[in-house]
Amino acid sequence: MTDAVLFDARTDGIAIITINRPDVHNALGRAVRDGLFAAWERFEGDPALRVAILTAAGTKAFCAGGDLKEMADLQLTVPPRGMFPVPGDNVEVTKPTIAAVNGVAYAGGWLIAQACDLCVASTTARFAITEAKVGRGSPWAAPLIHMIPQRIMMEIILTGKPITAARAYEIGLVNRLAEPEQLLDAAIELATEIVENAPLSVLAGKETVQLATEMGRTAALRAARHAWERAYRSADAQEGPRAFAEKRKPEWRGE
Repeated sequence: MTDAVLFDARTDGIAIITINRPDVHNALGRAVRDGLFAAWERFEGDPALRVAILTAAGTKAFCAGGDLKEMADLQLTVPPRGMFPVPGDNVEVTKPTIAAVNGVAYAGGWLIAQACDLCVASTTARFAITEAKVGRGSPWAAPLIHMIPQRIMMEIILTGKPITAARAYEIGLVNRLAEPEQLLDAAIELATEIVENAPLSVLAGKETVQLATEMGRTAALRAARHAWERAYRSADAQEGPRAFAEKRKPEWRGE
């Protein structure tokens, strides 16, 4: 881990990953990229951590995107697939992730927010896919079609113009809005709601959504049944109904 990305492993099972380069609007320079790769690997590999929140230092920018100065120096053409850390693409993260967007999320900033499973945004946040304005590309935006309507996606990519947090919430890109000073608390509240549930059910639930996104109805149903087998056969599947009958809080074992 580097100072460019901070990692807070809380005792409640929530990890908070913070991009810590506010002086450059938390742009995705080499140090930030390396830090994020390490952070996602640490989160995935720690069984005590159940949900990760990705946020950034400062109030102006969640992430302004790639480091254009670095790109110019490198004369970057097609970015290598492993250049930017993208959960669900070149980074395996099977556990739930939440983006807590505290400022502008432009280009690569939109990318890393989009790659998270859920998104909480400050009311002052802004989102934009600005690549067309600087002659770059946004192939990574393809999965966005499963999140927002086609014509809205088309306008966002072709114009490169920002949308407000309220508009992002309206079109379904954002799950919850919060005032700037309450953003992290709102993200932690959402994460806590997930952590309170049975671990294996949460993992299978995330996998089910991914399967349903990528497959047709019949194939997704078959694959989802398989994905839930472990949860159904777990001790937690017996503990949940038993705790309900005994009018107490379940004690999840994750097995």
